[in-house]
Amino acid sequence: MTPDDITLGDGLTRVLQPEADQLGDITTDAFTNDPFNRWLFGNTKAMGTAFKGLARHLYAPRGFCYRIGDEGAAMWMLPGGNSDLPLAAMPTVLLAGLRSSRGGFRRINRTVEAMESHHPSYDHAYLFTIGVRQRAQGKGLGRKLIQPVLDACDDARVPAYLENSNPDNRGFYGSCGFERVQMIHSVEGSPPLEAMVRQPR
Repeated sequence: MTPDDITLGDGLTRVLQPEADQLGDITTDAFTNDPFNRWLFGNTKAMGTAFKGLARHLYAPRGFCYRIGDEGAAMWMLPGGNSDLPLAAMPTVLLAGLRSSRGGFRRINRTVEAMESHHPSYDHAYLFTIGVRQRAQGKGLGRKLIQPVLDACDDARVPAYLENSNPDNRGFYGSCGFERVQMIHSVEGSPPLEAMVRQPR
């Protein structure tokens, strides 16, 4: 399964590294009230630093990212993609930790370790983030964003995987065919992440 196997619908535009900051801006706005990310970073400045850095150094150059105008965006890592954090991203990660609330470095490190330990070992498409700006939510844009890669997963007979960080989104993901496989607790007292898998249809 490669980017050539994915057909983006009307209004969807692939985002490459030069436009990666826009991915971070959209995602930060969409995740402003996300309970897990609010706990993890403590403020939107740190959250934005992290999302922009990961978009710029990891998901835009190595993964498959796209947006719908300036309203919504998704960041995927396709099967066989390299999710290891490049050295170029380390200053951004450190800055996000510095900008986060007290204990941010510990929370971020423990969260990354927990996510990696639960990540599937089999080939899959990984949905790192999908988000719609607060002003545009409730218009069906999330479904329009997620569907192209899910269709490609079906054609290629490849599962999709994500960590749901907001219980309010469980119904949406369920309607897309994702099912919970386990709950991930990175640090005692943290909001849980819900590991979900979608088998190809």
